[in-house]
Parts: sequence; C-alpha cells; structure tokens
Amino acid sequence: MESGQEMADIESALQQANPMALGLALVYVTGDLDLLKQLESAEVGRSDKWADLPAQVASSLHQRAVETLSSLGTERLSGPKVGMDVLRRMIRMATGSDLSDDYCSMLMEQAALRVSSAAVEARAAHPSDKLADFRVVVIGAGMSGICAAIELKREGIPFTVFEKNETVGGTWHENAYPGCGVDTPSFFYSYSFEQNPNWSHYFSKREEIQEYFEFCARKYGIDECIQFKSEVSDAVFREAQQIWEVTVRTPAGRKVVRANAVITAVGQLNKPAIPQLPGLDTFAGPAMHTAEWDPSVDVAGKRVAIIGTGASAMQVGPTIAPHVGKLTIYQRSPHWILANPYYHKEILAPQKWLQGNLPSYLQWLRIQMIWSYGDAVYPAVQVDPDWKTPDVSLNAVSERYRQNMLRHLEQELSDRPDLIAKTAPGYPPYGKRVLLDNHWFRMLKRDNVELVTSDIEYIKPHAIVTKDGVEHPADQIVFATGFQASRMLWPVNFQGRDGISLQQLWGEDNPRAYLGISIPRFPNLFLLYGPNTNLAFGGSAIFHSECQVRYAVCCIRALIDNNWRSIECKRGVHDAYNAKVDQMHERMVWARKDVSNWYRNRHGRVTTNSPWRLFDYWRMTREPNFDDYTVQKKPVEEPAAVMDKT
Repeated sequence: MESGQEMADIESALQQANPMALGLALVYVTGDLDLLKQLESAEVGRSDKWADLPAQVASSLHQRAVETLSSLGTERLSGPKVGMDVLRRMIRMATGSDLSDDYCSMLMEQAALRVSSAAVEARAAHPSDKLADFRVVVIGAGMSGICAAIELKREGIPFTVFEKNETVGGTWHENAYPGCGVDTPSFFYSYSFEQNPNWSHYFSKREEIQEYFEFCARKYGIDECIQFKSEVSDAVFREAQQIWEVTVRTPAGRKVVRANAVITAVGQLNKPAIPQLPGLDTFAGPAMHTAEWDPSVDVAGKRVAIIGTGASAMQVGPTIAPHVGKLTIYQRSPHWILANPYYHKEILAPQKWLQGNLPSYLQWLRIQMIWSYGDAVYPAVQVDPDWKTPDVSLNAVSERYRQNMLRHLEQELSDRPDLIAKTAPGYPPYGKRVLLDNHWFRMLKRDNVELVTSDIEYIKPHAIVTKDGVEHPADQIVFATGFQASRMLWPVNFQGRDGISLQQLWGEDNPRAYLGISIPRFPNLFLLYGPNTNLAFGGSAIFHSECQVRYAVCCIRALIDNNWRSIECKRGVHDAYNAKVDQMHERMVWARKDVSNWYRNRHGRVTTNSPWRLFDYWRMTREPNFDDYTVQKKPVEEPAAVMDKT
C-alpha cells in the first residue's frame, strides 16, 4: 500500500492467509529458495491452514511475510524472481502432484503468471488494408460472448455483438432466482486475464457475478460494440460471396447484417426445459422456471412447490424455505451432495488486501483451485472394468468420494432415517451432477418442508396430485428442471452450404462439432460452449470458453492474414473426432443408462459433456491445425465484399 501497512493489519492479513499460497507468492517475488526448500521439506501439499505447517516452517514463513509485506510501503514488489524450473517446482508443490512441464505451462498461463509466446504473437497488429472490409458477428453477450469480444478487440478485428437482452451477462442476467450463485470457486470462475481480488465470498452469488461481467465489458471497452435488445433469428451462408447474412430482430424492426465470420455464444443452458404435466394449464397460481423468475411474485407465507432437485433447486430451496408457509419438493431421483467448508465462507477485508497487494498471491490461490476443482477429480468419473462394486462406484477414487458424501448425508440426517432412505443415491458419484451442500439436508428437516418422491400424476388449479393418490395443496410452482441442453443454438436458424440447416444436420437433439467449435458445411462459423464441451466433473466453463475463443480467433486471424475467403472443417476430421468422443464417453460414469441426467439426448448419446481433462482440451485447442480444414482462397482480382458497419 502507498502509505504502508500497520503491523496489526499485516498480522490480521496473515491470520487469514492461505499459507501455501502465501509461501509460494513470497518465493515468487523474492526468489527465496531457502523458504521454498522448507515448504517442500514440510510435505504439507496444498495446505490452507497454518496449523498444518510444522512450527519451524510456520515461523520462517511468518517472518518472511512480515518483512516482505512491510516493504510494500516503500517499494512496489514485482516478479518473478525465479526461473521456469523453479516455477514448475512451485506448481507441483501447490497441486501436490507430479505434473508434466506442459501441464505446468497451462497452469501458469491460466493464472497469468506467464503469457505464452503464441498468445503474444497472435496479438500482433494486422495490416489495416486487410481489416477495412472484414467483420465478425458475435451472437450473445454472456460470459463467452464477452470473452470473444475482448479478444477480437485486442486483435483489432472489427466486430458487432448482438444480444437479445438489455444488458450483458447472459445466463447470469436471466437467472435471478433467490440464492442463485456459482458452484465453481470465484477465483477460478473468472477470466484468466481479469482476476478479481475483491470477491466477497469464495463462491459468489449471482449479483456479484453479474457485476463482474458488466465491469469487464466496461473496462475492455466492448460494451460500445454491443447492440442490445437485438435477437438473431437466422444466419445464412451465401456461397457465391462466402459470407454470412445474419437476420436480427430489433426494437426498430428486422435487419440483415453481412459478416465474414460468425461466433455464436448462445451456449447450452439457454432455453428452459419445462415438463409437459397434465393439467398445468389449469393451475391457478404463478408457475415459473427458475431461469424466468418473476421478482414480483411474493413467496412469503405461500404453499410453494419446487419440481426438481438439481443445482437450481439446491440454491433456491434453502433460500426461500424460512419464508414460505409450506415448501413441497418433488424429487425424481436424488443427487450426490458434497460438503464444502468454503461454500458459505466470506472473504474478509485483510485477505482482500493481501490478494490485491501481494503479487502472485491471488494467482497461486487460483492454481490450487484449477487443479483441485478440475483434473484432480477426473479419475473419479472413469470406469475400472475390474472394480467389484460397479453399481455404486467406479474405482477406488470414486468409492472414496461416495463414502465422504454418504458420511456427510448420514451425519446431517442422523435423526431422520426416513430422509436418509429418500436422499441416498444408489448410483456412482457424478452419474448426475454432484451438488455443493447449501444446507439442503437441514432444510429438509424443517417442519414446513416435505420431500415427495412419488411421481406427479397431474396438476389441479390449487394442488399437485402424485401417483400414490396424494393431493398436495400449492399456491405457486417453481420449475427447477434445467434446460433443453441438447437443442443447441436453437431457436436460431443456421443455414450452411448447399442450403442445409443445422436442424437437418443435427436432428432434434444430436449436435456434433469438431472440438465443439467447427462444423462441416458451415464455413467461418465458430461455436462457443458447443457440443461436448460442458464440464461435468469440475473445472470452470470460463476456462473452456477461453480455449474456444483463442482457437476461433486464431482461425479468423488466418482468414485475414492469408486472404482466405473461408475455412471449413473437413468431414473426415469431424467424424473421427466425434467417434473418439463417443468412445471416450463409454468409460465415463454419466453414460450409464441406469441413471437419468441432462447430459444425454433421447437416444442415450452424451451430447453435452466433454470427455477430456482440462489439460487435454487446452492442448487440443492451443492453435488450429489448418490441415483439418478446407480453405478457399480469394482470387487476386476479387473485390472485397462490402460489410455492414453497424
């Protein structure tokens, strides 16, 4: 800090500090290899408590921290003071794993400890004459669309973002139900290039996440390139000109915009899925999906029915339970629920100061979380063909997760054996999405809460009737039933070469794309959060979006720099990749046919999830291999197409 930090404040910051992240940050900015050796010799792994450290190591770390933090008043620390070999040692200690050099490079890049030379090269200025008549359309200004816009602006590539809502944020703008928040740590659920030292909680709520995306749009100046209340209805590829014609509905009417390339960032979790229950149209009270929450509806004292027990129910149920008259929850099948001591934990001011002022401290926290909430979990979702109890777990790691979650469930419901029988899943962890406990079990024990496991038969004006013949009075219905995830890019009508539409190519619910990004017969179209890119074992959707944006913008850069009219993924490359994806899914827990989830289409094919580790996908999308694409070059004499400049 400019005025220096008083000793008492430093001590307060240290008490709240993650000692491993603190130690690594101090090594990073001071080059103190003796401290690194002490931390390594202590063999404490990814310690987050001072009590985990041997007394001598804790004393040395504390002394070094006081000396270093005290110097912030006289000189601004910078880093790193260590080389790549030492950085790799530090990363292996932070993760507690013997990771490859390439894996360490990925973590350093994601933590912004190092920007790859390829990324620097990709941001080289383009000749202005090649950009004058080039334009990209980005569909959607949610998390992925903002990321794409920022990268395009860095590259100096002209673009326009069309957003159907009145502001940025996408799903975080639309999902405003009580308790809405992230179940990925906020330090990981943020852009690698814009890490936020001021999160109020380790797992932030919707309002703070929305503010973060609004801040990013303003800071990087892309809000001025977004046309709000503008919904794309059609995108047609014109083969003669090798351009896209994009039809947009605006408050002023319909318009058609031409673009050399299109990036679609509408995502998978866009259109709510509402079950077609008999009698729903006769219900007398408000009935709303969590993604379409009406804030004018008052739940206080009302008899509220929540249909579904997935991620949104986990958040909204415990939030409204203390306020409603009666809460009835309809469960089709139970979820595995994981206790996390940080889920409700607040980040206090001294730690925020440390995160914002000690160089690399925040980055080391992020590295720990990228690993522990990402690829460290991956072994738990893979089938071991020799495992003796495949009905309840897949392997030793899967069984360890199961035992931990079962122990938590039984401890929380020790006085309610009836609820244990209803809520204990009979399938392996991660067969359905694993949820973080938002005091769900405590909520179920409330006097005004009832868990119903009988299927719904039909709905009456003031009640829900289940198949066991019981009539449950209801004033309001909340659908916590997820999204039409397999109907990707719907309802936008994309039409590629030869007039083929995506609906014809994919059918109702069978989307496929190369790397989840490119589709044969749809040149110069790039998907973000496309088929088989959802993360179902951990990780961060932002991590995947950054991989996809980097790949798409590299393709667009090649179009410009090489005077190409179009690039189109080869059919053989696309098909071979998707065959590998399907093969990989055969050994994953969420492909089990005895467990229902939203990851599979009606034919049982996994359409949403990625089968890869984070590292695998990062490596596959580092840069395009243009041998995977058919390239059409511009004739020398061809004049540039005139692009819409709006």
